[in-house]
Amino acid sequence: MSCCTPDGSCSTGTGTGTATAGIATVYNVSGMTCGHCEATLTEEIGALDGVLAVDVDLGTGQVTVTTADEPDDAPLATVVDDAGYEITGRAVRNTPA
Repeated sequence: MSCCTPDGSCSTGTGTGTATAGIATVYNVSGMTCGHCEATLTEEIGALDGVLAVDVDLGTGQVTVTTADEPDDAPLATVVDDAGYEITGRAVRNTPA
């Protein structure tokens, strides 16, 4: 379940990652509606080994994860699911950041 109310309202702040060199992979993520969602995913995904940066785009429903090496989708999906969201797939092929 998402951190937000069914109408998408939330009164918490936001957070974003900073792009750095590495492999950028864009994921489609459902359930994100507010700044708290953004901050939660940035923190939880950013804590994974090998993650250099996280950029959450609420408008597109996409999360860009920059990693040092080819990302492993399984632990990422687990962290996202545990936070109350769902990765519905990769949006684009990996590209150098």
